[in-house]
Amino acid sequence: MTGVIDLKAKSSLNVGLLFGGQSGEHDVSITSAKAIASALYQNPRYQVQPFYIQRDGTWRSPDVSKQVLDSGKALPDAELLNKAAFFLPTEVQQIDLWFPVLHGPNGEDGTVQGLLQLMHKPYVGNGVLASSVGMDKIAMKAIFANAGLPQVKYVALNRWQWQQDELEWSEHIEATLGYPCFVKPSNLGSSVGISKVRDRQQLKEAIASATSYDPRIIIEQGVTAREIECAVLGNEQPQASAIGEITFTSDFYDYETKYTAGKADLIIPSLLPDHVTQAVKSMAVKAFQTVAGSGLARVDFFYVEATGTVLINEINTFPGFTALSMYPKLWEYSGIPFTELCDQLVELALERYS
Repeated sequence: MTGVIDLKAKSSLNVGLLFGGQSGEHDVSITSAKAIASALYQNPRYQVQPFYIQRDGTWRSPDVSKQVLDSGKALPDAELLNKAAFFLPTEVQQIDLWFPVLHGPNGEDGTVQGLLQLMHKPYVGNGVLASSVGMDKIAMKAIFANAGLPQVKYVALNRWQWQQDELEWSEHIEATLGYPCFVKPSNLGSSVGISKVRDRQQLKEAIASATSYDPRIIIEQGVTAREIECAVLGNEQPQASAIGEITFTSDFYDYETKYTAGKADLIIPSLLPDHVTQAVKSMAVKAFQTVAGSGLARVDFFYVEATGTVLINEINTFPGFTALSMYPKLWEYSGIPFTELCDQLVELALERYS
């Protein structure tokens, strides 16, 4: 407790900015970190020490990491060197607070959060439980179902089950969900490895693709719905932002659509009936509390306009912070500009650590 009070009182905080990582969202992490670093540099209280994690898991020194931030590009494979040579205990020991800007497996799934917890230092964002549940779609959906949060119909299975009896599973999926449906790796983000399928042959191909990323997969019923998102900020008393909506002309909201300028439009605020807006906000906070969230999250929904139904899709425990990202845009509209948002996340990390 004393250490936390001292940190809050310190006029200068050494902030360790972790980015990159061993996931398919490596490049997105660099872009997010670049934006967050720019915001932190504006506050004289923060002394930012960037730590770039290469695709092979190597932690690089702050000087090399700053070069990656400045360029906005991952190190080429030719620069990947021996892991042991670049673990930096001296620099790590100097950090007062960690800001992990990592998306996807080995970053957003509780693994890094567990490491930082063992360091006995505060860190921005969700803890081990919320991070792991938020990354694993099968566990997430089970917990949401237990909390009474409505969702689309889904089927969960693993690679071994599929290989044992493709025909039986195909018939089960068709009878339970029908077409179109969506095949997703259980542990991944940014729509990586997701396919929309309309027949059995596409289903077989999509499952082969999804299981190449994760042996555990989930298949969801396709619905005709508007894609709605809500940002959550806080710890024990989380607040919901204004509601945003995503529109796009592609077949679905895939990786390319998410991160290519002009492919999707973010509508803030979404033009929803007041009772729907309030339902989304309430469900977003409930989802955050259900997974024991802290700091931040973006909660995504489907609004089935034909029936007036709101269905929860997923919770993202470290959403994107790029120029195209919904999370910071929602809070900016709600009265918290980007720089202040980063400050609040640091304060929430200190509060949670206490």
